[in-house]
Amino acid sequence: MIFDRLPLEDAEGAILAHAVDAGPLGLLKKGHILDQSSLAAIRGTGETTILAAKLEESDVGENTAADQIARLSLGPNVAKSDAFTGRSNLIAETSGLLRINRQALLDLNRIDPSITLATLKDLEKVDKGQMVATIKIIPFATEKANLAKAALLTEEAKKPIVELVPFKRQKIGVISTKLPGTAEKLIAKSEKVLEQRLLACGNRIDFRLECAHHEDHVARAISALRDKECDLILIFGASAITDPRDIIPRGLEQADGKMEHFGMPVDPGNLLMLGTSGTSTVVGLPGCTRSPKLNGFDWVLQRLLCQIPVTGSDIMAMGEGGLLKEITSRPQPRHQKSREGDMEKPKIAVLLLAAGQSRRMGPQNKLLALVDGKPMLRHVAEAISKSDADHTLMITGHDADNVLKTIWDLDIASAQNPDYAEGISTSVKLGFKILSSDYDGILVCLGDMPFVTSDILNKMIAAFDPVEKRAIIAPVLNGKRGNPVLISTDLNDDIQSISGDIGAKALIAENEDLVHTIEFDSTSIFTDIDTPQSLEQVTGQNAAGKE
Repeated sequence: MIFDRLPLEDAEGAILAHAVDAGPLGLLKKGHILDQSSLAAIRGTGETTILAAKLEESDVGENTAADQIARLSLGPNVAKSDAFTGRSNLIAETSGLLRINRQALLDLNRIDPSITLATLKDLEKVDKGQMVATIKIIPFATEKANLAKAALLTEEAKKPIVELVPFKRQKIGVISTKLPGTAEKLIAKSEKVLEQRLLACGNRIDFRLECAHHEDHVARAISALRDKECDLILIFGASAITDPRDIIPRGLEQADGKMEHFGMPVDPGNLLMLGTSGTSTVVGLPGCTRSPKLNGFDWVLQRLLCQIPVTGSDIMAMGEGGLLKEITSRPQPRHQKSREGDMEKPKIAVLLLAAGQSRRMGPQNKLLALVDGKPMLRHVAEAISKSDADHTLMITGHDADNVLKTIWDLDIASAQNPDYAEGISTSVKLGFKILSSDYDGILVCLGDMPFVTSDILNKMIAAFDPVEKRAIIAPVLNGKRGNPVLISTDLNDDIQSISGDIGAKALIAENEDLVHTIEFDSTSIFTDIDTPQSLEQVTGQNAAGKE
């Protein structure tokens, strides 16, 4: 291919390299094929040369070349788009897992810099109609010899470069084990999350069983589902599997099954068990599967639903890319205060409740009452502003104008609750409705607790981890719970069902298995000011209630 500044008299049939002004014809775009009329128009502007590409006998134009590479690359369940500007895209014809012949892909991209093929990752889940790869011929043409090499390469390859393995409908049974105190609500929620995973892969739960968390009961449940000819048996344990000799592996063995592998180098997802019983594949689920967030089980489940065999060796190879979340307990976590570039850290918003009528305080709005010379609400707002939270929303109601003036200079958003007179629950529900779609957890702070510090808030934020069953964080002193409370937005549906003036107490009581408490040596988590007497007491003792 000739690529040069050509005299106009030699440029007929050449491909314009850049847009140029062609006088009466207007702007001719890059890629325009120059003919006599366009050359005459360009000549009329005073130009005598043009930067263009001219194909030679040994060349194949970009669109024809892109189309040929696309045809050579695609395998089953993948279609190609018509080439345009040297690009052809490969599109999934159904939902499933993408398979990439990595060696053939590497060899193709090494033929010549003019030919490029970019794909999604091997074994990535894709949906019908999704682009899975793109071919781009970088210059205006490539040599015929390069296409001949590509044809030979794909002919000799054992598998297509790009193919799709579709999800296949399978018979699936789920076992949920129970310990004393295991809530039916937890089982229902866990199965609902699993159902959503399966539906995304063209499947659903066919059979559900509950049994005691004991190997004898687990064995009977596995046998029952195996006898129903389930392809997959998935087990939610009331307690996580911590050893190959734990209850669920023992139950599998008693059901004439075999544990193929325990543990995986994917976090979250470490405590996964893979086994068989007859023709059924049995998976002991790690606790993180109760959350809809990506975890190691997703990688195993998706392969099984495509009938791609999963072995212990396959699982051990998942370590690269297997760090799916940040762990707050690491001595030197990757996450720092700036949060730049860290998308794995849970996003936390603070919900500051400042809508109440403070009836027990008489005519005075307690949130505006001075504590140590500063409005009570201002103390709370400043502590929040110094915390590690990503965002703050204040809910106003009674005396909203004066409340807003108290924190006017702080970076705090606000929303008015028209139903504030119906109780604190209406403010909590409104806050969750506004924040839930954008944040992982919401730290509910009361505006009448002036001695809660940013240190308390930060320790609660650091402990929050729903995939490790720390979805509700509560501060305690000598075992007694106080405020504020940090709640996962996965519980938004439950929040929307609360009522009255008791906040989220009932929700916390119903989800004890998700509550993680942090012991603080401070009465500040109890010090809320509801009456003139309590205000006088706090003011009189100055900082006695502080840390």
